[in-house]
This record gives sequence, structure tokens and C-alpha cells, in this order.
Amino acid sequence: MAPFLTRDLKVIPIEAYIDPPVPRERAIITHGHADHARAGHGSVLATPDTIAIMQTRYGADCAQRFEPLPFGQKREIDGVTVSLHPAGHILGSAQVLLEYKGQRIVVTGDYKRLVDRTAQPFELVRCDLLVTEATFGLPVFQHPDPADEMARFLRSVASYPERAHVIGSYALGKAQRVIALLRDAGYDAPIYLHGAMIRLCELYESQGVALGDLRPSLGVAKAELMGQVVIAPPSAIKDRWSRRLPDPVLAVASGWMSVKQRARQSGVELPLVISDHADWNELRATIADTGAETVWVTHGREDALVYHCRQQGLEAEPLSIQAYDDGEGGDGAEDVAEDSAA
Repeated sequence: MAPFLTRDLKVIPIEAYIDPPVPRERAIITHGHADHARAGHGSVLATPDTIAIMQTRYGADCAQRFEPLPFGQKREIDGVTVSLHPAGHILGSAQVLLEYKGQRIVVTGDYKRLVDRTAQPFELVRCDLLVTEATFGLPVFQHPDPADEMARFLRSVASYPERAHVIGSYALGKAQRVIALLRDAGYDAPIYLHGAMIRLCELYESQGVALGDLRPSLGVAKAELMGQVVIAPPSAIKDRWSRRLPDPVLAVASGWMSVKQRARQSGVELPLVISDHADWNELRATIADTGAETVWVTHGREDALVYHCRQQGLEAEPLSIQAYDDGEGGDGAEDVAEDSAA
């Protein structure tokens, strides 16, 4: 049976696109990162959390109409049954399950399977066709336990009380996860925020994600930041903004920090391998667990995962979707507009 989804993620019977890079009359949005959620659509179907994130970032009127669909609820649209299931990537992130004439298609969006209290936990959804991301789709990417990475960071904080420790992390999803990891590791001191982080941290807390004592870094005397932890966009730790910090230890939280050359080139003193995407082993396990016989691979390192799937006897092919670069999705380049706040 031919799939009812095109290679650019258009759901043919309902003329809807999943995470379209340009404005569409009908869009289904997996999550709020800028490489998946754009302003200007006619109708947006998404989880309530994703809608709240889009409205916080782009304004209440960033789409003509919003259609909230809570996790697990089914909605029939012109014969296609659509439901959203947790992807574990960031707050509100969803996999899209499409059911039509006996065929089940799952589009994962970005996802991870590790436990993370700042995102609804990943839910496995069985399907015939799986469209999976592959941001870290190479065998070299096998992420360590994030709790171990945070323990290593806190040992540095204890060892250098005269220095500020600044963690470069993206404003949506990664910043809140890093804060939660610090709190879960027992760090209960105030955490200072770059201005780009404040609105989204407030949104997370309004949705029930406890983050503890958070304070703006702007206006705080340099001496008061000795021994403190500051969260900022990666772009900020490389510019004059960081000069307000006392002898800062520069850290970056990203799955890419496992590439030592990348960390060195970025001038990162303390790389933290904390990813919001599935690693190689999680990608392979997810493909097997869904029972999918056909796999489309997008958003990153497609070739190795396509080869692996074919070795398992599956039909597999890469998709080239320009919007899905190693952009903002929690481990790539930050959203410049969001990070421009002081």
C-alpha cells in the first residue's frame, strides 16, 4: 500500500503538513523549536504546551487559528485519525500518529527516551511507517548519563569558588532541563539567568515544572556572581556579555560536546554531553520497537541509520527536509531571535 504521506510530510487526504518550513493553510506542529514551529500558518494543530510555547515566542496571533490536541486524544479529519503522543524532547513535544485505511504512520519529530522531568516521557507508538529523526545517527554518539555530567559540573563549582560557572544552553528546553538536573543533584542555591531564558522558564513553571530560585543576571554586581551558576545562550558566552562574570568557567550542554574538536574550537572549558535527542542506540531500539517495516530518516545523519535499517531487512530511505538542519532542536545552533535578549 502506498503511504498517504509525501516526502515533504504532507498528509495527502487532509492537505496538512507536519512541521512545514513555510506558512501553510493547515499545519501539525510537533514541538516549539524554531526549526519545526514557524509563525504564519492558517491553522495549527498541536499539544496545548506547544501552542503556549509558540504564542510566548511569536505572539498570540502567530497563527490564524489554534487547535489544541492533548496527548492520546484522537481527532478525525476528513477520514484521517490524528493523535499526538509524547516525544520526550521538550515540554509538549509530540510524535504524530496518523491512521488512514488501516495504515499507521508515525512522525517522531525530535525525541529522546531518557527520563526528563521537564518533558512528558517518551511513549512508544507501533506503526507501519516510521519517520524518525537522526540528529545523532552515527554509532559514535552514545550519550552518557546526564546525572554523571552534572555531578562533574558541580565538582568544578565546588573546586573554583572564586569563579562563576556559566552553562551555554538553548533558551527552550535545554535551559530548563539543565536547571532541573542541577536541582535534582542537590544544588539549591540561586541560579542566574541571561535575559533570553526568563520568559520560557516562567512558562515552564506555570505548567508545573518546578525550577527553584531563579534570578536575572542583569544588574547583579560582578563580585556577587563569584561561585555562582549562570545559564545563558551559547552565543552570549562568546561575546562581551560574559565579561560581566568573574573569571567564568565556560561550559556548554549539548550532545555535540562529545566531539572534542568541536568543544575546543568553541573555547569550551567544561563540555557537558547532555542531549535532548536520541543517541545511536536509542534510535536503533526505537525503530525495532515500533515494528515499522518502512523507515524514513531525516534531520541529521541519515546514511548510517538507513544502512542499518536495510541490514535489518527494512525498507528505508533518507529524507532531505531543509527546515530540519542541526538547527535549534536542543543541540544545534540557537534561535538567534530568542537569544538576542539582554
